[in-house]
Amino acid sequence: MEKAKKCIYNFCSRLKHLWKRRPLRYVAYIFCATASLLFCSWFADNFIFTPIKDPVYGVSFSIKQAQNLGVSWKENFIALLDDLQFKKFRLMSYWDDSEATRGEYNFSDLDWQFAEANKRGAKISLAIGLRQPRWPECHQPDWAEDLSYDEWKQALYAYMQTVVNRYKDNPALESYQLENEGLNNWFGECTNSDRDRLIEEYNLVKQWDPTHEIIMGLSDEHGLALGDPVPDVYGFSVYQVVWNDKFIIDSYVTYPTPIWYHRLRAALITAVQNRPVIIHELQMEPWGTADTKYLSIEEQNKSMSVEQIAKNFKFARKIGIKEMYLWGGEWWYWRMENGDPSIWEAVRQQLQTED
Repeated sequence: MEKAKKCIYNFCSRLKHLWKRRPLRYVAYIFCATASLLFCSWFADNFIFTPIKDPVYGVSFSIKQAQNLGVSWKENFIALLDDLQFKKFRLMSYWDDSEATRGEYNFSDLDWQFAEANKRGAKISLAIGLRQPRWPECHQPDWAEDLSYDEWKQALYAYMQTVVNRYKDNPALESYQLENEGLNNWFGECTNSDRDRLIEEYNLVKQWDPTHEIIMGLSDEHGLALGDPVPDVYGFSVYQVVWNDKFIIDSYVTYPTPIWYHRLRAALITAVQNRPVIIHELQMEPWGTADTKYLSIEEQNKSMSVEQIAKNFKFARKIGIKEMYLWGGEWWYWRMENGDPSIWEAVRQQLQTED
């Protein structure tokens, strides 16, 4: 017994001695603060924050992504309209697709999408500019690569003006989404991240079409809207599980951004800039080790599964933002076309869920 008491005494004395060392105390403080923050976040996420009622869901749709997955993009689009009955779409006006040859425009595919949306009373938020959703993010025609910067910029502006003039009077058009995450300079094959150009583009679009709102997405999961331009609506993305190869060890990670973080961020943006906020990209497809079409079902499930879809919907609804655009409509359809309707049906179930 005496021996045990002596061991305990010596252990406690050792701890007391170590505690006097300032670096160890700092580590302990950081550990306790982090643990407390995580506990508070868990408690708030599960017991304080309640899901928003009657959320408004839209979906992003990219012809390029449907083609990349090898499905009929027209059938994919119609299924999103008629089967899942989406009434809000974020569509793309890729520069390299619609002006493959300088001065020669082909908007037949985008015209078709607008026409089908009009038949069903659906509304479109049209992505415009150089940077638009889907890899490589910046969609520039080959002929533009050899232009000087000033020539390149004027060619881009001429294309954007053509797009705006073509669709600004279309009944389906609801808003523009200008330069998707325009100042995000770490993701995508882009070399022209330029705030001055962004301001110039915003002013030009407002001049060409003063009646429709302009939405601008912030850079990924982070960033506050403190600089110009100040759009009509801000958007930010919400991702949960992604493959990360930027650290020492490559692995799947869950974004350490709790619900309160997104709520606080939205509140700050609204307070500082007096503008509403939407979720312009809610993760509903895998972010894996390679292009999704090359991943096994097991690998896809590591970042997006039926269970994860339910989690992401619930997480987003608790952020309290009413309008959100889902990301992955092409993947849901691809899985269904390849004999697995579970993802498509999981999305359908969540669209019909009222918390």
